[in-house]
Order: sequence, then structure tokens, then C-alpha cells
Amino acid sequence: MITELGHFALILAFLVAIVQSVVPLIGAHKRWPGWMAMAEPAANAQFLLTGFSFAALTYAFVTSDFSLKLVTLNSHSLKPMIYKISGVWGNHEGSMLLWVLILTLFGAMAAWFGGNLPPTLKARVLAVQSSVSVAFFAFILFTSNPFERLAVPPFDGQDLNPLLQDPGLAFHPPFLYLGYVGLSMAFSFAVAALIEGRVDAAWGRWVRPWTLAAWLFLTIGIGLGSWWAYYELGWGGFWFWDPVENASLMPWLIAAALLHSAIVVEKREALKSWTILLAIMAFGFSLIGTFIVRSGVLTSVHAFANDPERGVFILMILGFFMGGALILFAARAQSMEAKGVFGVVSRESALVFNNLLLAVSCLVVFIGTIWPLVAELLWDRKLSVGPPFFNMAFTPFFIVLGAALPLGAMMPWKRGGFAKAFRPLRGVFILSVALAALGFAMQTGRSALGPLGLFLGAWLVFGSMVDIFSRTGRGAFKTRMRRLIRLPGADWGKAVAHGGLGITMFGIAGLLAWETEDIRVLQTGESLELSGYTLTLEDVRRVQGPNYVSTMGSVLLEKDGKVISTLNPEKRFYPVAEMPTTEAAIDIGFWRDVYVVIGDPQDNGGWAIRTYYKPLANWIWGGSILMALGGLLSLGDRRYRVAAGARKTDQPTAGVPAE
Repeated sequence: MITELGHFALILAFLVAIVQSVVPLIGAHKRWPGWMAMAEPAANAQFLLTGFSFAALTYAFVTSDFSLKLVTLNSHSLKPMIYKISGVWGNHEGSMLLWVLILTLFGAMAAWFGGNLPPTLKARVLAVQSSVSVAFFAFILFTSNPFERLAVPPFDGQDLNPLLQDPGLAFHPPFLYLGYVGLSMAFSFAVAALIEGRVDAAWGRWVRPWTLAAWLFLTIGIGLGSWWAYYELGWGGFWFWDPVENASLMPWLIAAALLHSAIVVEKREALKSWTILLAIMAFGFSLIGTFIVRSGVLTSVHAFANDPERGVFILMILGFFMGGALILFAARAQSMEAKGVFGVVSRESALVFNNLLLAVSCLVVFIGTIWPLVAELLWDRKLSVGPPFFNMAFTPFFIVLGAALPLGAMMPWKRGGFAKAFRPLRGVFILSVALAALGFAMQTGRSALGPLGLFLGAWLVFGSMVDIFSRTGRGAFKTRMRRLIRLPGADWGKAVAHGGLGITMFGIAGLLAWETEDIRVLQTGESLELSGYTLTLEDVRRVQGPNYVSTMGSVLLEKDGKVISTLNPEKRFYPVAEMPTTEAAIDIGFWRDVYVVIGDPQDNGGWAIRTYYKPLANWIWGGSILMALGGLLSLGDRRYRVAAGARKTDQPTAGVPAE
């Protein structure tokens, strides 16, 4: 009964979305307050109905209702409760319902926190957001119904993909979807502004918190996914340039560009057309990512579905919204006149340079990801674009970006000079070069990647410190420290996020440059040496888990004769899914990880053991946490909350008048 009510609520939400996408638009065009006011209760109703539908599906998973086809295919009665819950979105249909739930949540939040928006803009934003909901409600109901029943329910289910039965991946999709779907708000604001014919400083201030929230969630989601791939897949890597990984990276890059571009719109009323285009493309890349994950055109360990029919539907959604928005953008291009004038050497120019690097980086990832599909379609050739291409084509742009960030952040608005901006950074530059030289001197016979990463990391971290301290003005040290504490959240957020990027860059470079690996067969009691550590295989035993059988090793980790820890790598087998997984054992440290994977038994009675010494591995995710924290600090700045600064909406706003 609850399942049927959930299905009915989903259909009602679809109907409400249709009404919300039409009536407020007409009301805004005709200046009819009653029609415009319908947008808010409709947005709330959409969210509540979709929330009930999602709760009904969750109930079916928690109670193991195997009369539901989706539960049968993705759950099992013996599965731990956390994975019964995460199984709701660990499949195509359930994950799409989560997608729509988050979509309606953002629409409801725009209704809750958009009280200071001009009524016509608010009505149009909510209508555009609802039109996106209409498309995805239709996609779920017509191609991916999560409430489909089985005529003859089985006694038990087929279990969730064992790779997804992990805490890291249980939380990874919700955060990623909050980022993907959050960019729909930037899209809705952009399209609403194009319809209204007004893009000004107030618009830049309104769109920033939504973009910032989406970027923040994407950062957390990508970080969780990278961490999961590192310890769960047993390959020892943190990023594999997999198509689905790239699908999340592309909107993250464009969202970062949009954040910086919106600053120029807000501060200088320049780059209006470019910022609108970025807002459209950010959500466009989210839809491209959805197409890649769910169409089956590109294979991936993360992919949800392999259904051409669904892929065509998503492609139609992508074509409709991106095509319509770009046509509207072309029609309104002349109305987005830039007002701010700035010099070649200025904060504005630095932000433009930042945008170009991020946009080109995204283009490189997009070409590398989609090229195998293009080659197969046009030339009937099977090609594989892997890490060598991405490392060679993508890395230089981010090196330049990291090198330019501290200097660009110190540039004054409108016009400035390189020498004046660089003066406070001279000590930081010398220190960064010295650290890089020290790293180069200490390593022997290795690449320059590690020292280069050390330079960029130090340059970004210390440069961010100098930047934020310079905002305290002049005076005694104690006075400046008091001012430092009272600086706006956006200033702190920028410094923390840039510093986090530097730490991540250093972690990646150090790991790739200084990692060591050993693969060999060990008998019980035998040892191996790895980068100054001694690892001894003490025992291998069979362990029964809740829904799996594990071959668990016991590896003693020592250094200089002192026991550090006992590591327990596992090889699990899930009988229901008939699928093995590798569970790496990791001794986590501040400066390094020691990473152990147990393989298959050998004919001579030994075991294949793969070990890695991974320097600075946790700096990668530590930097990601700092970037997310920077986004959170900026989001807490009262000036950039939704509709902040829009209190005087009754006064004329700069820009092109509405129609």
C-alpha cells in the first residue's frame, strides 16, 4: 500500500511541476501577482510529494519488500541496514528519484529563501527550475519507474553490487547529486535573467551562493569518490580518469569558473555574457555526466545503466534545455552590455585568465572522455584514452593556474601592476623555491614532479596567508590580528580554499613522484622490505561476514624493529551476487600510507601480496576538505546568502530594463 502511495505521490508531483512551469511564467509576463505567487506553494508541494515518494521507496528497501522489482534486484535480507538504505540510490531508478528529490529541494529552497528577489525574477526562476523537474519526472515515470511490482515475488533478493557496499560510496552519490543538481539553480537564474532582459550586480550576488553550494557539494562528492576508489578498488590509485570520474570533474571546473566570473559581475558589472554562458554550461555538463553514466555509451566501473532508450531520453533533455538556453542567450546577447572597464593588468583580467584556464581544462577532459565514442561513430575504430593523455594535456593548465592564483588574488580592481602585486609575495616565492630546491636535492634519480608540486603547494598556501593578512591594513600586529578575526567569511573562504588546492596539488605530485611498490609471493612467516618498513605475512584465515566470506591476511608492519600495526587485507566473496571484492589494508599516517593488498593463493602454498608506500596520500583528501571548508566559510558570509544585498528591490536596478 505504501509503495502505491509513493508511486501516486510521484505522479502528483509531476502534475504540480507542469503547472508550476507554466503559470508563474505567464504571470511574470502579464504582471499578474496571483499567478506569480502560485510558484511558491507549488514548489513546496513538489518537494513534499517527492519526499514522500522517496520515503516510500526507502521503506520498501528497509523492510525488504521483494514484491518490488527494484528491491529484488538491489537488496537482500542479510544485508546490513546501512546498505539497505544506501541501496535505495545504489541503482539507476532509485538514484534518479534521489536526483529529482534534490531538484525539488533546491526549488523549494529558492521559494523559502528568495523573499528579497524581485517578484518577476523569482517567479521565472521557480518556473524554469520546475521545467527541469518536469523533464526528469517524465524520465522516471516513463522509462525508469522505481515502483514496478513483480507478479511473483521471490523469497530473497539478488543483493546490491558488492563494490557499492561501502560507507564511502554510501554517502558519495548524495553529495555528488547535491552538486550536480545544485547547478540547476544557476541555470534557472541565468535563463530567468535572459527572459527578463536584466543581468546586473544584484543578479551576480544572487547567483553566487547557489553556485557556491553546488561547488561545495561537488567537492565533497568528488573527494569521497576518490577516497573510495583509493581504498576499495585495491588498485592503489586515487584517480583513474574513468569516464564517470571525468563526468563529475567537468561541472566542478565550470562551476569554479562561474564562481570567479560572478565576482566580476557583482563588483564591476563586466563579463555578463560570459557568466551567463558559464551558468548554462555548468548545468549542461551535469546533464552530460548524467548521459555518460546512464546511457551505456561509455563503459565504467561506476556506471548505473546500459540502456540506449534511457540514453536517448537524457540526450533529448540535454538538447532541449541547452539548445533552448543557448538560443535565448544568442537572442539576448546585445542586452548584456558590460559597464565596468578594466586594464590588462587588474583583478578582473586575472579572473578572466583564471576562467580561461578552467574552461580549457574542462574542454580537455571533455574531449578525452568523449573521443572514443566519436572515433567509433565516425571511423568505426575502438580507441581508449587513458591517464597518459589526461596527465599530459590537463596537468599543464593546472600548474599555470596554481602559479597564477596568489598573484591574481593580490591584484587591485580596475588597474594595477605586476611589481606592486608581487612585492608582498617575494618572501613567499623565495621560500617556495627554497623548499622545491630542498625536495629536489633530497630525492635521487627521480622526476621533477615532486619538487614542482612542493613549490606550487607552498606558493598557494603561504600566498593565501599573505593575501588574507594584507586585508587587515596597517597598524600594530595585535590590531591587525583583531581585524583578521573580523574579516568577512568570503575572504576567509577564499584563502582556505586556495590553500586547500595547494595542499591537494602537493599531495598528488608527491604521491606520483615518490611512491614505491612491491609485488611478490609470500609464504606464511616470510617478510619483505618496503621504503624502510618491514612487512611480515603472519597468517591467512577464512572469516565469515554478514553476507560475504572473507580471506583475511594478517600482516605485521614494523620499522627499525618496532611494531607499528597489524594490517588485515581481505579478499571477499559475496555468494548472492557471485562477485569478489578487494579490501585493502592501510596504515594511515600524516606523511605516508602503507598500503597492503592480498591476492590469490599460489600453487606453492604462498599468497600474492601487493604493497605500496604512498607518501602524502592523505594530503590529497585533506586539501579537498579544506577546499570544501573554504566554500562553507564563504557560504556563511551574510553578503552572499540568497538574496542578500537585494533588500532595495523597489529601487531601479542597473542593467537593461525588463520587457
